[in-house]
Amino acid sequence: MEPVAGELYHDRMIGMLEAVWGEGFLSPGGPEEVARLVAGTDFADRSVLDIGCGAGGIDMALVKTHGAGYVCGIDVEDTVLAHARALIAREGLGHRIGCLKVAPGPLPFPPATFDIVFSKDSIVHIPDKAALMAEVFRVLKPGGRFVASDWLIGSDGPPSPRMADYIASEGLDFGMASPDRYREAMARAGFERIEVTSRNEWYRRQARVELERLKGPAGEAAARIVGRDFVDENIGIWSRMIPVLDTGEHCPTHLRACKPG
Repeated sequence: MEPVAGELYHDRMIGMLEAVWGEGFLSPGGPEEVARLVAGTDFADRSVLDIGCGAGGIDMALVKTHGAGYVCGIDVEDTVLAHARALIAREGLGHRIGCLKVAPGPLPFPPATFDIVFSKDSIVHIPDKAALMAEVFRVLKPGGRFVASDWLIGSDGPPSPRMADYIASEGLDFGMASPDRYREAMARAGFERIEVTSRNEWYRRQARVELERLKGPAGEAAARIVGRDFVDENIGIWSRMIPVLDTGEHCPTHLRACKPG
C-alpha cells in the first residue's frame, strides 16, 4: 500500500515502530505496558472506545488478554486502520473489534455510549486537552472509566532547546501538555478519582534498551523492510529523546479517572 499523502504513520513508519515495539504496536512497552496501564480496571465484557487505535495490537490485547466485550478503535489515518483491520481479520476478531476512521474534533458518538474510554500514547496529537476531556466525559456512561497513557511535557512553558530539537526530529504533530493541565482538564470536565502517574523512570530505562535494539539486530531487520536511511533517522530520534527523558521534561504518564455514577 502506498502512503496516503500527509499521513504521519505511513507504512515505513509502521514497519519501523513494529520492529521496536512488536507487531501491531506503535508505542512503547507492547502488551506488558498495556497490562500495567489497565491494572485495577475491569475490562471484562465492557464496551470500550480506543482513541487513536493505531495498528491494532492494543485492541487485540484488550479483547484477548483483558476480556473487553467490544472495542471500537478510532483513528484519523487510513494506513494504520488498514493495517489494524488486516491483523484483526487474521485473528478472527472482527466481531469483537471495529476500526472507524474519524475526523479531528468532537467524537462521533451519542452521550453515554461506552463503559471505558481508553487511549495509549495517541492523545498527544490532540492539542486541546480541555475539549478532549469534555468529549470523553460525554460519551462515557455514568460510572464509566477513562484509562489512558500519553506523552506529557514537564511544564506548559516554552520547551527547552533540547526538547524542541527532539520534538522537531520526531516530525509528528505533538500537542504536549503538562500533568497539571491534564488534571485541570479532567477535573473541569467533571471527572473524579483522578490519577496522574509518571512513567518517566520506566521509559528512561526502556528507551535505552530500544536504542540498543535499533543499533543491533532489530535495526538490521527493520532496515531490510524500511531502508537503512530510515533506521538511522530513528536512531537519531532516540538519541535526542533520551536526554529529555533524563531531565524529566519528557514524561510518559498514566492517566485514570472516573465519571460519577
